[in-house]
Amino acid sequence: SREVCVLSRSRTNTPLQALALMNDPQFVEASRKMAERVIHDCPTGVDERIKYAFRIVTARWPEERELRVLRNVYEDEVARFKGQVDGAKAYVDVGDSPVDESIDPCELAAWTTLASTILNLDEAITKS
Repeated sequence: SREVCVLSRSRTNTPLQALALMNDPQFVEASRKMAERVIHDCPTGVDERIKYAFRIVTARWPEERELRVLRNVYEDEVARFKGQVDGAKAYVDVGDSPVDESIDPCELAAWTTLASTILNLDEAITKS
């Protein structure tokens, strides 16, 4: 019998990979567009939005501990951006696609960071 070799990308915790995925303009813009989608598709409830975002990236619902961590990320980011409105505006303005002006920039920036966090999960960037 013949063995079949399946090649897959190995797991990594390379800081350069995380740096690129969190700071490259294409990834920041992709995170913003995902944030806009989440805000429009799921108009109420932070937990509901987090669950929706998590599901569209991972194809599963978050466990309670994952939801708790992501809620904390969101709350921390909202508080941070509320104190840095100009920074929030600059952050969401990254990329070529237009920014949805109907969304508060601090809120959009917080959801963009949350989307980036989810998109950086190992299960989102590697195929098992």
